Amino acid sequence: MSQMQLDPAPGKADASWLLLFASWLTALTSTLGALLIGEVMAQAPCVLCWYQRIFMFPLAVFLAIACLRSDVGVWHYALPLTLIGWLIAAFHMLQYSGAIPAAMTPCTASGPSCSGEGMTILGRVPIPALSLLAFTAIAVLLTLTARRPAP
Repeated sequence: MSQMQLDPAPGKADASWLLLFASWLTALTSTLGALLIGEVMAQAPCVLCWYQRIFMFPLAVFLAIACLRSDVGVWHYALPLTLIGWLIAAFHMLQYSGAIPAAMTPCTASGPSCSGEGMTILGRVPIPALSLLAFTAIAVLLTLTARRPAP
């Protein structure tokens, strides 16, 4: 009968790994999307897009390694990167929506701007909103990972 008892720890570890995997898929999709837009579609990113990429690209690597190693402690260093990226994305979205005066926007000062029609997906969803959504999803998933009891 003792062999039939199930250890609850593997289930907890599996759920934590799934949260990590979902975080990695989000970061990977965002990274590949940014590379597709910049390199394949040849649309130059604005300054704020570059800053967001600085925080998203390492997440794809860190979270992949964490998934391979089942390292649920990755949230200690991935969550700060995510939150900084989220702040930049939120500022960018405020700038895109016009809530921030044009004089304060680094996107329009020099170089390309995200306010053009070509900077939307399916003609409706602005790229800054996608970035904010991705950072939000990763932050939520990493927070859920951090709140799970250790196996």
